[in-house]
Amino acid sequence: MSGFAVDALADFVVAARTADIPSEAQILLRRNTLDSLACAIAALDGEAVEVVRAQVEAVGGQPRAALIGGGRTSVDQAALFNSVAVRYVDLLDTYLTPGGLCHPADNFGALLSVADSVDANGADFLLALAVAYEVQSRFSASIPVMARGLNHALQLAISVAAGSAKLLGLSAVQTANAMAIAAADNVSLAAIHSEPVSNWKGISPGITAQRAVYTTQLAQRGITGPPGIFEGPNGLERLFGQTIDMRLDDPTLGVVAQTYLKKYSALIHGQAPIETALTQVAKHGIDHRDIADMDVAVCQTAYDIAGGGQFGAKDAPETKEQADYNLKYLLAAALIDGQVGPAQLRIERIGRPDVRELLRRITIRPDAALTSRYPQATPVRITATLRDGRQVTREQDDFEGAPTRPFTWARTVEKFHWLATDYGDEPLRNSITDTVERLDTAPIRDLTESLSQINPRRKS
Repeated sequence: MSGFAVDALADFVVAARTADIPSEAQILLRRNTLDSLACAIAALDGEAVEVVRAQVEAVGGQPRAALIGGGRTSVDQAALFNSVAVRYVDLLDTYLTPGGLCHPADNFGALLSVADSVDANGADFLLALAVAYEVQSRFSASIPVMARGLNHALQLAISVAAGSAKLLGLSAVQTANAMAIAAADNVSLAAIHSEPVSNWKGISPGITAQRAVYTTQLAQRGITGPPGIFEGPNGLERLFGQTIDMRLDDPTLGVVAQTYLKKYSALIHGQAPIETALTQVAKHGIDHRDIADMDVAVCQTAYDIAGGGQFGAKDAPETKEQADYNLKYLLAAALIDGQVGPAQLRIERIGRPDVRELLRRITIRPDAALTSRYPQATPVRITATLRDGRQVTREQDDFEGAPTRPFTWARTVEKFHWLATDYGDEPLRNSITDTVERLDTAPIRDLTESLSQINPRRKS
């Protein structure tokens, strides 16, 4: 090992073994794998996803890796498409930190494509995924990326390169070069999340993953990267003004146990408010038309991103990307429809008068006491004032899917069938869930061949 931090990280990646994954984490990696596939399948006929597929087909490439929903293409193009699909309906997993967050599932589509291209076994894929989860989450825990104005795609570049290098069997030197190259050209801006939110919010991580896969292949062929990418002159530590401590003395690959899974098509900061509001109205038998106004107190981060704070006003969402980052819209849709899934993020739903009228009666505000409990909790307090003068208040610290109330395997299977029903018949869906459950003993090709049979269009 040389004196550069990226070399130490490369040694960590190369040394990682399946034995470093705690038994609970091995189960949870398969759970999160199924969750990622559910998200991807539900997105296949999304507008932006279809545009990316058209671009992938236009570019073409040697058919080395499968696309979810059918077809094969080059590894980097498959990484792009599969990654965009996982992200699109905003139901993917999340890791929270004081200064931001990351989505470890953003690694999934890229590593699935690399694994397919080398005909890896499922155990090797899960190990690479565990490594990527760890690298991305440890970087996120050390550096407040979003608080510094950058997008969390930065650490994704490093983690996809790490996981890809693991699947490709690269040496420590090649792995260090792969991560350094990937990081150097993927310093992404948090402006992606600001209003008016564009299509790029959901595509940016896929582009980052695609580039990281491609540059890792260049490192495999001997291309070198800047060795001082972390602590050297003009490196990331200078950019952030602090050291980056990834706790490399701990080989444990168990961070998946700290990830949040989502039950609603919304950003992570919308999960507790939506669940709280739906529980509140069900308990008191409230119809949305009876609500005169709704006061929603959240932590500062939730307010800044989705409540009308630092990232912009949230009064008139027009697109899917704006709606899933808008607490007013998400709560209004939930109160009217009783759910927030992919259907609530379609353009025809977003523009309807009922939800437009209701969201004007919802106020989002930051609360200092709630902020002090974040991110150890995701607290929310909602007070609904009814037209007859009554007030009802409910406060929650978490939601189903948080590490404190985690999804079981059975609950994740339920979510998978909910999202995939319109894209594959029951035998195919059962085949996919069965393959994922035994993925540590199955070839990855068993999974990608089933995924190729998924219909990319919903049943009419």
